[in-house]
Amino acid sequence: MRTRIKICGLTTPETLDAAVEAGADAVGFVFYPPSPRAVTLGQAVALARRLPPFVTPVGLFVNAAEASVEAALQAIPSLLLQFHGDEPPEHCEAWRRPYLRALAMTPETRLLDWSTRYRSAQALLVDAPVASGYGGGGKVFDWSLLAANASFRLVLSGGLNAANVGDGIRQVRPWAVDVSSGVESSRGIKCPELIQGFCAAVRLADANP
Repeated sequence: MRTRIKICGLTTPETLDAAVEAGADAVGFVFYPPSPRAVTLGQAVALARRLPPFVTPVGLFVNAAEASVEAALQAIPSLLLQFHGDEPPEHCEAWRRPYLRALAMTPETRLLDWSTRYRSAQALLVDAPVASGYGGGGKVFDWSLLAANASFRLVLSGGLNAANVGDGIRQVRPWAVDVSSGVESSRGIKCPELIQGFCAAVRLADANP
């Protein structure tokens, strides 16, 4: 099995190019102004134009206005949607486009209920809870809360880096992994060398299950 790789929170041409060269399958643009990794629609469009075929742009939204989502889809037609707020299934499905649904994993989280409620999602992105409410916090959660080889697609996120992503892949067997702070030299600033190291660690884990 080949684990897909998503590098999230890219903001510059240099780091986007580094993600592509390292073998990322998807790159994430954060349309959530409070985030230190947020980009404007104009910035995201310019970055998306640099992508080669078969590398997917992903737009991360948190309780965004419908007009904002629509504008992003119009400007970046190949955009995969990622909902990271309180969006109900009908909101996620309204765009008739593939989407990821993010959720915070705690001992009380009923993952099967989420997979049933958001059965139309391309995958569920599982992350650690954040005290401030939304988005990722760069923390690892208890992977034992996830059943390996679940019948639905999981994107493993939350505190991943080159040192621990191999263990996460072997324990969870996710469809994909998502990284942001784990490839940063400082808050919100991606590092090409760390991106390369992360992608190499994923491929090493795939080769040594």
